Amino acid sequence: MTTTEAAPVRGERDDPDRPDGWHFDPLLILVLVLLVGFLLQSPIRRVLSAPAMQNWMTVFVAVALQALPFLVLGVLLSAVLAVFVPPAFFARALPKKPTLAVPVAGLAGVVLPGCECASVPVAGALVRRGVTPAAALTFLLSAPAINPIVLTATAIAFPNAPQMVLARFVASLLAACGMGWLWQRLGRTDWLRPPAHRSFDGLGKGEAFWGSVRHDVVHAGGFLVVGAMAAATLKAVVPASWLHTAAANPVVSVLALAVVAVLLSICSEADAFVAASLTQFSLTARLAFLVVGPMIDLKLFGMQAATFGRGFALRFAPVTFAVAIGVAALAGAVLL
Repeated sequence: MTTTEAAPVRGERDDPDRPDGWHFDPLLILVLVLLVGFLLQSPIRRVLSAPAMQNWMTVFVAVALQALPFLVLGVLLSAVLAVFVPPAFFARALPKKPTLAVPVAGLAGVVLPGCECASVPVAGALVRRGVTPAAALTFLLSAPAINPIVLTATAIAFPNAPQMVLARFVASLLAACGMGWLWQRLGRTDWLRPPAHRSFDGLGKGEAFWGSVRHDVVHAGGFLVVGAMAAATLKAVVPASWLHTAAANPVVSVLALAVVAVLLSICSEADAFVAASLTQFSLTARLAFLVVGPMIDLKLFGMQAATFGRGFALRFAPVTFAVAIGVAALAGAVLL
């Protein structure tokens, strides 16, 4: 005698309505977490009150809160580009030749009053809209460093060295364009994963706009938190005495502040004030800090990997780091 009813497969998820089935209950998990926290409140309080942990939380909160508003700004701009701007606009706005589109995209970074967290989702939207990757990546690197807010902050942070504003603008734009031209010549399409994005076809523009915003906030926000945690951890373990030793050597000082810029992951809206406080370092070394930071740091690496793929980030980040250091050192020697 046969039966058409298949036997249940061992390990297959049971119906949650059945009494013997496993059902994930978020409320139950929350209650258990709160219960554990209540039972362990004394050791948890001792850990959180330690000076090292307080410093870690201060850096984490500072990095996350500095970056979050500009991440949201970038997400909003990305949604505007995805929903309201027709693809033909970009074909008309940029030159046909990628070689010319790169510097135009670099100068277009002046119009985005945000930091590096805002430029990543916008660059992803540009690639989705058919902009040549070389131009989109140039915009990604230039926008955080040459927009008016950042340059104004730099002028305020260095009142006795106004040439720092020009040096930052020139070095950042040259480094961004250099990376765009390098990608155009050496980059391969299989290295750059097309930015994933939900399809909102058939929806109204308002619904599609907010759907795109929710998608990008969830997608990029997690990597921002991970990057902020990593920056806080590294900030807590690097001894301050290392910086004083590094400042004594001109070459080492440039490399040291470039590495510090990557590790600290400070928003480009605030990094000039940090650089101005590092008075033991030369202006050229501090320029390297200001050029490298907005182009590649821990949170940016995670966001670039999330948007364009890990293979892209592993290739793009080291080359960007080297190009930014070289251009900053050259600009410092000429302008500072």
